[in-house]
Amino acid sequence: MRQSSFALNIREWCDKAEGAIDQTIRAIVIELGSAIIRATPVDTGRARGSWQFSLDTPSVGQVDNPDQTGAETIAKLAAEANRLTAGQTAYIVSTLIYMIELEYGHSTQAPEGMVRMAVARFQQIVREAALQNQV
Repeated sequence: MRQSSFALNIREWCDKAEGAIDQTIRAIVIELGSAIIRATPVDTGRARGSWQFSLDTPSVGQVDNPDQTGAETIAKLAAEANRLTAGQTAYIVSTLIYMIELEYGHSTQAPEGMVRMAVARFQQIVREAALQNQV
């Protein structure tokens, strides 16, 4: 039996909406992670390079990949986040032993923290991503 054009239109819209949801989630995760990485204080670049992205299970190992600018770490996060789909859990973590001290003002470069500042912008990030990917 042939589907009506109405049913096909609904199916196409649902497919577009599903894709838009995935794109929105990816954009949110990438911007949130990028904001955290960019705000991370820099001395040797070890802290910026320690941020890790993973799906469904948080990373537990340490990364020793100094990244003064954060560009390499952000590019890696973006590439991995582009596999994210609705329903999955995204983790952005650093297991660096002194990251908690950095988050709570140990460095004058980020006295208000990195994660807390990014989380404070969360609603704005969501709004912008949703507008950018609306169907």
